[in-house]
Amino acid sequence: MLDILMVVSEANPYSKTGGLGDVGGALPVALARLGHRVTVVTPRYRGVESGDQVAAFPRGAWLGSPEFKVLERRQGDLLRFWLVECPPYFGREDLYGDGKADFPDNYLRFALLSRAALESAARHGERTSVIHAHDWQAGLVPAYLRHRYADRSAFQGTGTVFTIHNLAYQGLFPREVLPALDLPWEVFSGIGLEFWNQVSLLKAGINFSNLVTTVSRRYAKEIQTPEQGFGFEGILRQRADVLIGIRNGVDTSVWDPEHDAFLPAPFSADDLSGKAAVKRALLSRVGLDGPGQWARPVIGMVSRMVDQKGLDLVAATVASGALEQLDASFAILGTGEPHYEAMWRHLAALRPNRVAVTVGFNEQLAHLIEGGSDLFLMPSRFEPCGLNQMYSLRYGTVPVVRATGGLDDTVQQVDEATGEGTGFKFEEYTPQAMLGAIRRALAWFGRPAAWRRIQEAGMRQDNSWEASAKEYVALYERAVAMAGARGGAGGLKPKAGD
Repeated sequence: MLDILMVVSEANPYSKTGGLGDVGGALPVALARLGHRVTVVTPRYRGVESGDQVAAFPRGAWLGSPEFKVLERRQGDLLRFWLVECPPYFGREDLYGDGKADFPDNYLRFALLSRAALESAARHGERTSVIHAHDWQAGLVPAYLRHRYADRSAFQGTGTVFTIHNLAYQGLFPREVLPALDLPWEVFSGIGLEFWNQVSLLKAGINFSNLVTTVSRRYAKEIQTPEQGFGFEGILRQRADVLIGIRNGVDTSVWDPEHDAFLPAPFSADDLSGKAAVKRALLSRVGLDGPGQWARPVIGMVSRMVDQKGLDLVAATVASGALEQLDASFAILGTGEPHYEAMWRHLAALRPNRVAVTVGFNEQLAHLIEGGSDLFLMPSRFEPCGLNQMYSLRYGTVPVVRATGGLDDTVQQVDEATGEGTGFKFEEYTPQAMLGAIRRALAWFGRPAAWRRIQEAGMRQDNSWEASAKEYVALYERAVAMAGARGGAGGLKPKAGD
């Protein structure tokens, strides 16, 4: 049994802005189911319920920190959440910014989260096997472990794992903030947290951990290239021997077509008959239930309407008229850039019997689109992992995706000769390549027996968190072995003269 300390800025159901919150909530549950003790440390943001106090810290516990507490909420015998309560830092309306810009003191807010995690674990007296820190908000955890907590008995032989969820967010701050982080100036170096004369909390996590992970195998390779490295490609190549891709999982308690409360009928790989009722419910809900609509394939999208998600490719096909020429209907849900929202609204007004768009988010409609569509489109420019393609696979909704990041890892290209595969992919980031993949998919849709085999293959694929959690456990054990061999200090080592 491992004792795992996880530090993450979001953890569903306590907080969530995206995929990070899903991971922070679901991975610990899966690890506990495997028999490991897990403590998740995350902020108590505004509106989050309280818990039992396990630690209290006076004002100025570290430099100028405000007074704060750590509260505990348990989920069974092996899983507990420690909520860091500090109203001046975490009692704000939003998690990271005011809607216009990030909070300028985010370095202090998440330094406090990192220190609170380590200090609380050290005081609790239990030996920690491994610490798993997520994204730049927890990037200081391995740095503090090496420079401020290396002599604590709770952390002797403790391994460290750091996960990059999206390399585009790097936790960059002016170099002048370093003294306020209570770290020595020696860490302001190429093998520390210096990035173009700035402090990078993401780089701290990468360089001071035993092992570094990201959320798919292909993304682990892509972020070592100039195209997707965001300036970090050299840093990551330096750590390539300890950079591992493990895909995120699907929360099967929420996304399960056999037990989905949002669907009008259940279905499974063994009995797909209920999917027809879901399609009819979707068409009725979005107003595409006119004559002849049932036989036409429905292409669904649930997405942020931004360039990263491939909306520029979609816009190009709309401008050329190519999208309207496809023999398909479209059910669209999402929000994003105003010009993309306007594009979909305009197209829906022009083609009300072919295009339905809902700007915003609705959980029930998201499930209906996943369950009732025939195809699901994800033409992302880059996608570290992606979840909707895995939901689609599980719901027998065949994905059409760009071959990038987790989309490439989880979708198997349908073989044109044998029909084996789970979806349709395109490599080049062009409107023509995307249209080609959609047309191939529509051609296979016209072959019902072959299409059913493709659906069933995707539905039987195991993208659960349990499968991913087993990979993490093996990784944790490797990190513990590395920490023991190196006396507990993870990450890059200074060279002579540094």
